[in-house]
Order: sequence, then C-alpha cells, then structure tokens
Amino acid sequence: MSLIKKDKNRTPAQVVVQDVVKIKKGERVLIIANPATSEIAQDLYSASCEIGGQTTLMFQPDKTSFDNANPEVLAALASRPDVYFSISNIKLGKDPQATANPYVTEDGQKFTHIADYLMDGLKVMRGAWTPGITVDMMNRTAAIDYKELQSRCARLDELFKNAVSVHVKAPAGTDLIIPINGRALMFDDGDFSKPGTGGNIPAGEVFISPVVGGSQLKSADGKVLEQQSDGCEGVIVYDGSMTFSDGDSIIETPITCKVEKGYVTDISGGAEARRLLKTVLEAELRPFVLEKEGKLPQGQAAVYKKNARNIGELGIGLNPAATITGNMLEDEKAFHTCHFAIGENYDNDAPSLIHLDGVVRDPTITLTYADGTSRTILQDGSLQLE
Repeated sequence: MSLIKKDKNRTPAQVVVQDVVKIKKGERVLIIANPATSEIAQDLYSASCEIGGQTTLMFQPDKTSFDNANPEVLAALASRPDVYFSISNIKLGKDPQATANPYVTEDGQKFTHIADYLMDGLKVMRGAWTPGITVDMMNRTAAIDYKELQSRCARLDELFKNAVSVHVKAPAGTDLIIPINGRALMFDDGDFSKPGTGGNIPAGEVFISPVVGGSQLKSADGKVLEQQSDGCEGVIVYDGSMTFSDGDSIIETPITCKVEKGYVTDISGGAEARRLLKTVLEAELRPFVLEKEGKLPQGQAAVYKKNARNIGELGIGLNPAATITGNMLEDEKAFHTCHFAIGENYDNDAPSLIHLDGVVRDPTITLTYADGTSRTILQDGSLQLE
C-alpha cells in the first residue's frame, strides 16, 4: 500500500510537515527510520524538502525497548537539528551514555536520552515520533482536523485544573484511584510547531503522570505539602491491547494488575499476562547488569527496579480516526478508551527501562477537585465536555 493524497490533494506526510510540525525554509530536519518504515520516511523527506527544509534521512535496524540506538543516530541528534522525526518500526533506541551519565538542566532535571534533553530540557528542538507506524495507519489517521483535536485538548486541560485525583472504572473490572495533585496535563494535540514541543503521529491524546507512591505531594503552585502520596490504588484490567518489550498485541484474555501504593503488585490472566510479567521482570533485573557494567550510576539499579512496576501514565484517546488494531501507536489514540503505562513517567521522577502502555475500553473517568467537588469527563467511553 502506498501513501495516498487526502486533504485537498496533499499526502498525509505533507499535512504533517505543513500543519503539524510546520517546517520552515532553511530549517535543519533529521529523519531516523528503519527499512520497514522507509516508504513513510521517504515521503516525509520529500515533503520536508518541498518546503525548503535542509533534510537528512538515516536508517538503522529495528530497536526494541531494551536496545540502544546506533551511535551514528545519537551523534546526529547531538548536532541539534531544528526538527526530528523518529519513524520507528518499534522504538528509536536508548542512549547508553546518557543512561550512565544523565544530562542535567540548570533546574536539576535529568534526562537519559539526548532527544529528550534537547526537546524537553533545553527546548531547542521539536519533532514527532511514530513507534510502530504503518502506511495504512498513516493514511487513515494522520490527516485529521487538528483544530478540532486541539479544541478538545484545551477543554480537557481546563477540566483538569485544580483536580487532585482521578477515578477510573471500566466494564472489564478496572477500578483505580489516581493521585494527580500538582501534576499538569500534557497534550499530543498535533501542534508541534514551537521548539520544545513534539508528540506522536498519529496524534490525539491527553495524558498525565500520577504522583509517584511515597513521594511528596505538591500544590498547583509547586509548594511541597506535608503529607506524602500513597500512589495509585486499585485494579487495572487491560482489555484492549498491550505493549511488550518486543512489540504490541491485541489482548485476547484480559490482563489484571493489582496496584498498591503506586506500584503493580500482581499480574494475572492468560498468555498476555505472562508476556507482560516477563517484560517487567526483565526490566527489574537488567538495571543491575547495567550498573555492574558501569552503564548506570551506582545505586540507580534499585530505583529502576522499583519503577519497573510504577504506574507512569493515564492517557485518554482523542483521535476519531483511530481504532484498536493491536498497534499501540494508534490504539492509545482511539476514542472510547483510556490507557495506563507501567514503568517510566513523563515528569522525570520515576526512571525505568520500560514504559508499557495498555488500553482499557469504555472507561468512566471522574475528576475530584481540592474543594471536594467532582466532574465526570468520560462516561462509558463517551466524552463529556459540555
């Protein structure tokens, strides 16, 4: 299948280059791909060159959650392009030097990958990443109404303001309380036009990092409160799809995860549950090997082991063209779903070797505010934004 023209005779790649990342003439653009994603990468290359971008296209082998990116790829990122695209069949790959010696910003934030450091830390780069992208997915989900998506994200941002916790329930059995006091809602809204912004193609979600179990709670203005967070409490039943170290799959037998004080304490179900547990166990054990080899700072392995079971994200799908296909890049954007990640979070206070997304169908999501009031934003999977 080849890329098709949509949206007034533009290809999806042209829509992404012109409307999402908004490449300008003369900007340096780096595209990193695998042989399996060459068609999409080459279309983005052509679309970028048409605009006048100074574009470089690189290929490396497929990378799993535990593999390192090729040194040449990391060196190219270190050259600080204005825009980067990671068009990966699975993952971009880790940054072993930054894992061993993280980049640190002036305000003390630590980053274990050069791409994250340049985009989220220094905010000198912008871009998009597409782990698991296919031509079919690009054709169906990339050329959407981004203004409408951005409007939904902005409305949800308003509703999340001053919320201290989230309650998620779903028909398959999910029932989880999530502390979010002091956390900010983040967007994958398809506006990656400013330095320091970026997200997925397909775009279409909002997401937030739960407060880590045992950490200090902070108020909305950043002041540390006296009490500590006990973390997420309850049960997650994944019944949509799940990410594993070697790829994604639709779930045939639901995976039940018991969560206590912010961490997964038990994983049960069928073959998918055993596959998830295998990935989590590997993420618990491998840091000690890396620490012994000098690839992690001393004492960091225990932190990575602990966070391999952390609940690192709650996300809500907002792309009307996305469906559950067994490919997490699309699945987590689907309407009528939410997703929870096990492992690393997006607030840089729970480092881990993994970030495993899993989809829950038809959730009811209720926000509770500091004044004790509440607001339901999804009812049985349907948005309640009016």
